[in-house]
Amino acid sequence: MSTQTFGYSKLYDFTVNVFEKIGCPAEQAASAAAVLLLADLRGIDSHGVARLSGYVRLWEAKRVNATPDIRIIHETPSTAVIDGDSGLGLVVAPVAMQVAIDKARNVGTGWVSVQNSNHYGIAAAHAMMALKEDMIGISMTNASPLVAPALSVSKMLGTNPICVAAPAGQQPPFVMDLATTTAANGKLEILQRKNEEAPYGWVQDAEGNPSTDASILKKGGALLPLGGDREHGSHKGYALGAMVDIFSALLSGANYAPWVPPFPAYVPMPEKQPGKGIGHFFGAMRVDAFRPADEFKRDMDDWISGFRNAKTLPGYNKVLIPGDPEREMETERKTGGIPLLTAVADDLKKLGERFAIEL
Repeated sequence: MSTQTFGYSKLYDFTVNVFEKIGCPAEQAASAAAVLLLADLRGIDSHGVARLSGYVRLWEAKRVNATPDIRIIHETPSTAVIDGDSGLGLVVAPVAMQVAIDKARNVGTGWVSVQNSNHYGIAAAHAMMALKEDMIGISMTNASPLVAPALSVSKMLGTNPICVAAPAGQQPPFVMDLATTTAANGKLEILQRKNEEAPYGWVQDAEGNPSTDASILKKGGALLPLGGDREHGSHKGYALGAMVDIFSALLSGANYAPWVPPFPAYVPMPEKQPGKGIGHFFGAMRVDAFRPADEFKRDMDDWISGFRNAKTLPGYNKVLIPGDPEREMETERKTGGIPLLTAVADDLKKLGERFAIEL
């Protein structure tokens, strides 16, 4: 499928303008655009500007508050619960992560759960905020129920990603950012735009049979937990996704399990609402609360170098460290531009026409 390439600054300015047009204050619009565009820079195209229209539709459906009063509703020296006031998760999440960092700065670690939020982009955007403070960052969120637990046909969980970011010295940081499913829903959306099939192990049909139909979710099917099937460890992916739901929603008072609000605005809200909005969970751990940061980063360099020098399979040049592919893509796209599928570019142009913003 054809693509069109856009410079980062052009897409950033366009995205900021769109968020301002729906009423976001300038500072929050800039924050939301930065989170969204980081996904495109790092090659996570499913979570970048391809979702911009989706956020606008949520605002139109009055499920997103463009001017949220984000506030702490409970806290201790090391923990907090934040109410996002139905704001964009792209705005709420950085605020919550900063609270976790501030608490870690004061007492060694900080842990923040969030209720009443919305889709927050890529998990790495928030966990990586801790790196510049010589802290380990943790970020996770629950999401729309699209995933059937192992041995089930009922959609009970979201893709529920987990990110852990750890600083190093001379080496780039370790950044593990993964869905607890075999593939994120956004990858299915990309396959649909390309009119391609999904690999086996990604999805199942409404009866629980393996499927390669990238549109199977629209026909009652489900995403599969990490592992794909019981023989390949899908019970482990299911358990990880369940853990994210507990940390993100049951600790904060957000909606959980199949009652998490769907991202597509056209999908009806669940009749049962046991909590408020979507939930997130963030952690920040000051390295020097455990040992001197320079010693930790020295050993991280040694650890990373050891993996890089590990013997590879035939045909491969090196062993990758979590975060390597995204970092390399970010470097490439900052200079060479961000390629968008023509369908995505056309969608953005229509959005621009609506708000009188030129792309």
